[in-house]
Amino acid sequence: MELGVFIPIGNNGWIISTNSPQYMPTFELNRSVTLRAEAYGFDFALSMIKLHGFGGKTQFWDHNLESFTLMASLAAVTTRIGVYATAATLTMPPAIVARMAATIDEVSGGRFGVNLVTGWQKAEYSQMGLWPGEQHFRNRYAYLAEYTQILRELWDTGHSDFKGRFFQMDHCVLSPRPQSRVKLICAGQSDAGMDFSARYADMNFCLAKGINTPRAAGATVERLLGATARVGRTVGAYLLLTCIIDDTDAGAMAKWEHYKAGADEEALAHVAAQSAMDSSPSANVRQVTAAAGAFNLNIGAFIGSPASVADMLDELAAIPGVAGVLVTLDDFRDGLDRFGLEVVPRMRSRSRVAALA
Repeated sequence: MELGVFIPIGNNGWIISTNSPQYMPTFELNRSVTLRAEAYGFDFALSMIKLHGFGGKTQFWDHNLESFTLMASLAAVTTRIGVYATAATLTMPPAIVARMAATIDEVSGGRFGVNLVTGWQKAEYSQMGLWPGEQHFRNRYAYLAEYTQILRELWDTGHSDFKGRFFQMDHCVLSPRPQSRVKLICAGQSDAGMDFSARYADMNFCLAKGINTPRAAGATVERLLGATARVGRTVGAYLLLTCIIDDTDAGAMAKWEHYKAGADEEALAHVAAQSAMDSSPSANVRQVTAAAGAFNLNIGAFIGSPASVADMLDELAAIPGVAGVLVTLDDFRDGLDRFGLEVVPRMRSRSRVAALA
């Protein structure tokens, strides 16, 4: 099973609480996290893109670095780990993303991938005059399909004359082209999102479910397997997961309860209000805001001692279709060290273990 780390490009990571570790996103922090992950044998590091936060006492995600420039910088200081950036596709034409990706592919020696997001939070784009209107909620995967076809044409052939509903290419060219296949990543959970991933993506990030319930992820993975079977492709399912580790299961759960007690209700209300703008019943973001008190954005959580977390990861790896996990942590320095030194060596589903250099 592959391991990825969802690096802290936004302030405070993925826990919306006044009691969780509070930090600003800096290059030095993300460099340290990525180099640690590489030393511990992680397969990839991925950064999101967020252009407008949710405020509250924690100013949650009000402070963010930019994904492509960050990953280009990290590509230059790493040697093995995959480096994946996120493209906010409403803000950058596909030909520009194709060229940036080809550049970072060169910097990284073929280790680069692109996570494509359609855009669900209106405030991110309306602040720049780029919101295409409420119809985007209905059209976003059709838009993304055309976007992706242009990317692949340019990367594969160096040329695109694509003519579609959203994009019109006129002898668009790209050179140099990537030396390796640029992986495309999606996190679609809706039927439309799963269908897009099945047709175009190499990896699909799926939401794990609940606390300490590895098998609960099976239903989402089965949906992805069904979508890929219909189009005759194979797409790896990667579970998005929060890991909280302490010496004992009780100690780790005490951390969780402490974070829960400090939930930033004002920021959570802003998340819910933004997500409610999309009336689609299967909208991705509804899955991370549906439950009351979703202070970790409803991402599945493995909470326990290093041995317990390793056992749960191995159980998750045994689910057919699961290719890996994308890990978030409450503490991206000490937490990652504990994960790398105490969890990874216990995992039967990992074939290699690296020691921190």
